[in-house]
Amino acid sequence: MTTTVPRKSDAELVSAASARPRRRSRWISVPGIAALIGIAVLLVIAIIGPDTWIAAASERNIAERWSGPSPQHLFGTDDIGRDIFARVMVAARLSLLLTVGATAMLIGGGLIIGLTAAILPKHARRALIWIMDMLLAFPWLLLVLFFTVIWDASATGAMLAIGLAGIPSITRLVYNMASSVADQDYVRAARVVGVGPIGVMFKHVLPNIANPLLVQSAASASVTLLAFAALSFLGLGVQAPEYDWGRLLNEGLGHLYTNPMAAIGPGIAIVFAGLVFTMIAEAIAEQPGQGMRAVARASRVAVLARGGSRATAAAPESASDDDTALAEVQDLHVSYPDGDGGVVERVRGVNLRVRSGEVVGIVGESGSGKSLTAMALAGLLDAPAIVEAEVRRFDDIDLAAKLTPADRKRLGVELGVIFQDPLTSLNPALTIGRQLTEVPQQHLGMSRRQARARAIDGLDAVGIPDPAGRLGDYPHQFSGGMRQRAMIGMALTGHPRLIIADEPTTALDVTVQRQVLSVLRRAQRATGAGIVFISHDIALVSGFCDRVVVMKDGEIVEELDAARIKEQATHPYTRGLIACLPDMVSDRTRPLPVIGDQADAQLAEVSS
Repeated sequence: MTTTVPRKSDAELVSAASARPRRRSRWISVPGIAALIGIAVLLVIAIIGPDTWIAAASERNIAERWSGPSPQHLFGTDDIGRDIFARVMVAARLSLLLTVGATAMLIGGGLIIGLTAAILPKHARRALIWIMDMLLAFPWLLLVLFFTVIWDASATGAMLAIGLAGIPSITRLVYNMASSVADQDYVRAARVVGVGPIGVMFKHVLPNIANPLLVQSAASASVTLLAFAALSFLGLGVQAPEYDWGRLLNEGLGHLYTNPMAAIGPGIAIVFAGLVFTMIAEAIAEQPGQGMRAVARASRVAVLARGGSRATAAAPESASDDDTALAEVQDLHVSYPDGDGGVVERVRGVNLRVRSGEVVGIVGESGSGKSLTAMALAGLLDAPAIVEAEVRRFDDIDLAAKLTPADRKRLGVELGVIFQDPLTSLNPALTIGRQLTEVPQQHLGMSRRQARARAIDGLDAVGIPDPAGRLGDYPHQFSGGMRQRAMIGMALTGHPRLIIADEPTTALDVTVQRQVLSVLRRAQRATGAGIVFISHDIALVSGFCDRVVVMKDGEIVEELDAARIKEQATHPYTRGLIACLPDMVSDRTRPLPVIGDQADAQLAEVSS
């Protein structure tokens, strides 16, 4: 059967299209223009400097030694009559090469060690980070001088010293950023569909930390340049007969009062290069989310089949015709370490079964264990969560056992998850199109062209205007309702048999909420998938679901038929939830009841 989704009205499409933000051009800013000009100037000088000015920089003229600035010698001459300006131009290549080399060393080393620490087991990670923190406790200049002594005073030794001394700080930065990204929902979902630790790092973590890392690289280059100049000024860097800006500054400082340009000239070069690196950092910082495409190769796939023109979906199965559970947990317990050697149990002995085509709602207050139960059912809980259950399975896959590649492939295709906050659940560094295509390419073997075509169909099916044009947009360019619809499209990228919707309408206004639920309902009917719908709103759940599960303090207190929830509710907590919903006949002179741990008797009285 062909899936047909009603299109939005023309007025709504025009309104949504007009709200689409314009893309900002990269580098079109004052820091960006200044950085481009500065880079061009430095590159030209570094490339042509030795060939153009080497003769003037080497020619001796004792008669004109230590002469002042003139049209022939802009910065004057040195102790044997060589042109200082020419020597500054020639020294640019060596100064910049050493700066780039040391910067690459400290950024590369910090990136490798930081990412490695993020994926290491707990004890190995702590040991590695402890070593880096210990090195950070030493003053940076002290480390540089220490390493310089080890490798002797030379240009190569100075480069190694500065590069190695900067690795601990970059390692700490990378580790902190990688750890924060690794806790996001989209990373956990990637692990479930079979993406390994290395793939997670390169596909999801690295693109998200690339922008601040590039900013830090440019800023580190500026500091490294000054460090090289300082070492050479002290005689610990570049040695004769070679020279860089630091050595020239040292030579000119002794004649600061007779020929100030002998010292000011190399200083101008150092300051100019440092400002260029700073402008580069400023320009990159003004382009959040841009430029990530060059850092990570992303997924290329799509959503719905385009064998003809639209995806063909199986007819939904009736939940009442088959009592076999599609997914279930029995005696589920979820605990977390309390930091003092013990554990805190958040889910206690939960039993939950979901059949094909059935919509099961889980309702309860914050902290009642709703999301933990659903995430355990989907296999999305990782350490430090401690998950124990007599049975925890999806179809014939035992989620408590070690998953095989075939099992992960099936989960990636047959299990869809819609997270609570799409802005944090969608990868902010990847375009919507690249994220929509991940599961089909990974598990359905589609070509890039097929993937893009099906991604367009997927966005069109959930009512996104101009789906082809919006594939290249980032999540922040979508409105809240559109992001949630895109998340539903992502959940349907394979052939889902179970969809877990974790509060998909939270923070949405009632109009957008209704649109999202309508799209989700049509998708469920078209695919026949079972749905676990999590929400705080018992009225919303009772109107959308077939069966309602009420949770409190990590336990299921009641299971009800959604159509007869008011008649069947017997537990004081459930009746209290229902009593909190005002209607047209509610007594407005009385306050709504307050649900609390000690209020069961009061709730029973109020709700009666």
